[in-house]
Amino acid sequence: MVFEEKMILNGEPEDEEAEEEEQDMVDPLDVVREKCAQAEHCVHTRAKLEDCESRVGSKSETAEDCTEELFDFLHARDHCVAHKVFHSVK
Repeated sequence: MVFEEKMILNGEPEDEEAEEEEQDMVDPLDVVREKCAQAEHCVHTRAKLEDCESRVGSKSETAEDCTEELFDFLHARDHCVAHKVFHSVK
């Protein structure tokens, strides 16, 4: 019984340290996506997407959606990401 209590007490600080390490980790994909979203071509497609969203949002009844603009932006961003993300993966 005493042995089990010591194991529990000894295990608690390690669990806290493991949680702290997990919080410090940053997904490299998110970092690369943010950088690529600021690239010239991506900024251009994002501007088109935002224009479409404001146009559609200003109308009360419309069949238009911004699917094409969204896919264009995601394609441009992911094309940039594909060339950069594998350099940060081991």
